[in-house]
Amino acid sequence: MNWQVYIILCTDDTLYTGITTDLPRRFDQHAAGRGAKYFRGRQPLQVVYQENGHTRSSAGRRELEIKALTRAEKITLISSGEIRVSDFSLP
Repeated sequence: MNWQVYIILCTDDTLYTGITTDLPRRFDQHAAGRGAKYFRGRQPLQVVYQENGHTRSSAGRRELEIKALTRAEKITLISSGEIRVSDFSLP
């Protein structure tokens, strides 16, 4: 199964990192308040980073690596241009 690691920009300008096998579905879950507790009190704006081709195990490890980065390091990762930036966003 193809797992993805993603970063979402939120309404309060924070960055949320997660993993999934279906990013559009997961984004919709977050937007509807059925995803992570992190989205209680804030809304997802846009997927700003996505990595494809992971196994469940490698996606989990990569998620932890990204979560350990500082905000500045995450912004550098997002703007690196090496990984495709998605355009999922709220209507």
